[in-house]
Amino acid sequence: MRHVRVRTRLANPERREDGVGVEEALVDTGATWTTIPRTLAEELDLRVIGPMAVKTATGPQQMDQSYAYIELAGKTMVTPLLISDTLETRFIAVITLEAMGLAVDPGTGQLRESEVFLLAAYRRQQRM
Repeated sequence: MRHVRVRTRLANPERREDGVGVEEALVDTGATWTTIPRTLAEELDLRVIGPMAVKTATGPQQMDQSYAYIELAGKTMVTPLLISDTLETRFIAVITLEAMGLAVDPGTGQLRESEVFLLAAYRRQQRM
C-alpha cells in the first residue's frame, strides 16, 4: 500500500480559532500515537502533561505527551498526541483514527469512515 497523506488542521483546544493548517500529515497505521514536531507544538502553545518512553524506528526515545484539537476528513475532536524533538513529519496514528471513526482503505489508499465500538463495555454493564 502506498503512503497515505492527509490535510488536517490542528489547534490548541482552548483557542481553536488560532489553529494551523497542516498540508500533509502522514497516516501511520503502524503507530499508536499521533506525533507532531516540537516547533508546531510551541506554535500552538500546547500544554505538556508529562513524558512518555516510546519505541521508534530509530530506537527508544522520550517524548512529551500533550493533546490538540484536530480537524480531519470532515470530523473534529481533541486527540492525545506526542511531541517529538527529532521528527519533522506530522504523523496521524491509530488512536486518533479510531477515535474519529476513520480507517485507511487499503484498496484506494484513502481514509474512509469506520465504526466506533463500545459494545463490550456496554454488554458487561448490562450483565451487572
